[in-house]
Amino acid sequence: MIPAYQRARELIDDAHRADPGRSPDGAPAELAYADGVEKWVVAIVPDASPILRLAARCQHLERWATPRSLFPEGKAGYLAWRRSLYVKQAERARGILLGAGIPAAEAEDAATWISKTGLRTNAGTQALEDAAVLVFLESEILRFREQHADYPREKFVDILRKTWRKMSPRAQDLALKLELPKDVAALVREAVGA
Repeated sequence: MIPAYQRARELIDDAHRADPGRSPDGAPAELAYADGVEKWVVAIVPDASPILRLAARCQHLERWATPRSLFPEGKAGYLAWRRSLYVKQAERARGILLGAGIPAAEAEDAATWISKTGLRTNAGTQALEDAAVLVFLESEILRFREQHADYPREKFVDILRKTWRKMSPRAQDLALKLELPKDVAALVREAVGA
């Protein structure tokens, strides 16, 4: 790997290690998440460029530093929180990448993808979105369901349906091949009409 890309990866992962949250295996939660997103980006785009792989690792860069509780309750507050995260994560990633010696044009591409700019029209942005959804389905959906046990079945199915529409056909195909718990698989099938 070219030294600038290796240095950028080290700096990104150092930032992830500061996450106070932990994954089930005890690793910093953001580091585990970055590994998952990068894994799925490579599955979606087998010849993923080094900058796309680095951008994948920045999908939730320092997300823990901006808690959801800083924003109002409800859908509008949630959407404002997410928009603020996209901007902060993209700017932080751009800074790390430039500091590591990544060319400015590539750092700008990564920031575009991380900020979710051009979803559906920008291949890099779409790859990150697809990978994030696949990580959610593979690793986070059970915890999400437990945190929102008060949601009626219809709301859960609606969330999955809206999420599914954001995915590329390639990612949808990969999602249908995931081995999910039976009850979650049933919700996914209902949501996607499969």
